[in-house]
Amino acid sequence: MPLMELIDGKLGASAPLRNEPVQARSTARLTALLDAAAAAIDELGYERLTTAMVAERAGASIGTVYRYFPDRIAVLQALATRNLDYVVRGIERAIGDRRATTWREAVLGSFDVYVGAFRSQRGFASLRGGDVLDLRPASDGATANSHIADIMMNGIAARFGTEASPRARFAFENAVEVQDALIARAFARSAKGDPAFLESGRALVLSILSERLA
Repeated sequence: MPLMELIDGKLGASAPLRNEPVQARSTARLTALLDAAAAAIDELGYERLTTAMVAERAGASIGTVYRYFPDRIAVLQALATRNLDYVVRGIERAIGDRRATTWREAVLGSFDVYVGAFRSQRGFASLRGGDVLDLRPASDGATANSHIADIMMNGIAARFGTEASPRARFAFENAVEVQDALIARAFARSAKGDPAFLESGRALVLSILSERLA
């Protein structure tokens, strides 16, 4: 099943599990499995992740992994969904932050959410929203970045009265793709993020959107 079919309209749903955790202990166990997967991906890349590796690093049995996930792809889907949810919630907070008094400040706040995710979320740099997974694309051609663009455009339009149209959406999608690429480049060789690439990313994102929203 494509990643984007696993995510609801806010991109906040979880990937389908064999057993949904209903108790705090089960939720903690699932979190530990995903944390172990994220740590392994940070060190080895998502391509080399195995369910056995997840079990070993989480201090769990392989049966525990299979209790929740049918295979390694399901683990990756769940982690990608968690990463995406982290970013989406952060973007929503940034847009709603009353300290951001213009749409430009809200956009830069959203940019910094991405930067913060690269710095704080293990495995995020490799997997992010899951677009790198070798899965059949969604029927509408949408990607994780496409949906993030929708959330940004609609949130900023609702708060600041900016344009919300197909052309504005295309501008936001371009901005999100540039943001994603340049932030990834900033962290490719630096754990803190190369400031030159980050500054360039901020400037380019604002430039792209200013042509449509100014």
